[in-house]
Amino acid sequence: MMCGGEKMACPVCGSDDAIVLKNKLINAKSKDIRELLLKCGECGSVYKERLTQEKPRPFRLIISEHEATHKTQIDLFPDETLRVGDYLMSELGKVKVTALETEERRVDKATVRDVITIWASSEEIPARFGVSIDLHGKVASYKVETDRDYKIAVDDILKIDKYVARVHVIKTEERKTTKGYAKARVIKRVYAKPVKFNHYDYDLTKNIVAFKPLE
Repeated sequence: MMCGGEKMACPVCGSDDAIVLKNKLINAKSKDIRELLLKCGECGSVYKERLTQEKPRPFRLIISEHEATHKTQIDLFPDETLRVGDYLMSELGKVKVTALETEERRVDKATVRDVITIWASSEEIPARFGVSIDLHGKVASYKVETDRDYKIAVDDILKIDKYVARVHVIKTEERKTTKGYAKARVIKRVYAKPVKFNHYDYDLTKNIVAFKPLE
């Protein structure tokens, strides 16, 4: 069995298939010590194991909410592993880790004790993404906000401001796609071209939060 990230092997037969008979927690000054009484699932031997884990302590957390940032702290176990893309529950709600700053550089993965600052984005606010309308040499560019689970698909007909346009490319955090759909939470920009009819699937005009003059 695996416990606390460590493999529990029977000292008699070597099997890691075990049942926990007793689980006792001993509080030390800087660590939690857990004493386990285990029974091997293969040979039936009963044996003890002791695990240690550092207690949670505060780490610096910077949360972005579009243009705004909030500095706070979050309690984490120093010996756990943290990765970009992980989700954490902070005092400001659920956040997604976007970068980990150590003494030497920013990394995608680190042991928490080596992290100086955790950078994250809020999962509690509306999604914000760009919409670009191709006007044959010029581009009308907008920023819109929607619910994070709002779906946009390639070939959707959308209305925004005075334009009715067909979506032909969706740029997400990981790639550009010319087929399928994406949720607003991962969309960076939607590219669309005007069409000559007036019916549409949805209107994003009321969702506009910024507009860039024609380029």
